[in-house]
Amino acid sequence: MSTHPTHAMLLAAGLGTRMRPLSNETPKPMLPLGGRTLIDHALDRLAEAGVAQVVVNAHYMAERLEHHLAGHHGAPHITLSHESELLETGGGVRAALPLLGEAPFFVVNGDALWLDGPSPALGRMAQAWSDDIDVLLLLHRTFQVHAEVGLGDFVLDPLGMVRRPKELEIVPYIYAGIQILRPSFVAGAPQGRFSMNTLWDQAIEAGRLRAIVHDGLWFHLSTPADLVEAELALHGAVVGATT
Repeated sequence: MSTHPTHAMLLAAGLGTRMRPLSNETPKPMLPLGGRTLIDHALDRLAEAGVAQVVVNAHYMAERLEHHLAGHHGAPHITLSHESELLETGGGVRAALPLLGEAPFFVVNGDALWLDGPSPALGRMAQAWSDDIDVLLLLHRTFQVHAEVGLGDFVLDPLGMVRRPKELEIVPYIYAGIQILRPSFVAGAPQGRFSMNTLWDQAIEAGRLRAIVHDGLWFHLSTPADLVEAELALHGAVVGATT
């Protein structure tokens, strides 16, 4: 059975260390790309998908992020989840659960930037959701990313089941920074600091994690060089420029 998430969480608390020196003065989700900040791009996509409520976690330069988001008008409505200490991806979502409702919700990395293919990525994810899963990931093809992404993250079978790579195995898919989570599944995790990978591994072991592959453009944004390349690629995608 598909879902239609009305709530989402944007992960924006991290230090963005690999993006230094740009992130020394500006939190990574507020860096500009294509005339808008990264976090505004994500908010645009969530609004288009019908998401009404977004929780943004904040820690690094939280006041700057809060000031920026105060200027956001219209849908979605934004609530901040302040973290006095970094809780990592899993801990941040776990701490924000009271603000996210009881239905499945999107979680989007604050630096995630994508352009949709034939169908909107968030809509495709909502359609792929089913009652027998707790986590649904959006993946991207590793070979299509012009950045350092290591050996990849996952192997994906025709039914959407994933597994982790074996030692030194090169695998074809990487995580694209977008997922849907079942809140009751996240609620079973202990409070405090932990990585989302902990929950993913539990869901994989239980056979309750699925994934779909993005069919549009996706930008890997870890370093200043990635940001420059993404700016050029985004400009070319919008105006049809070639080099």
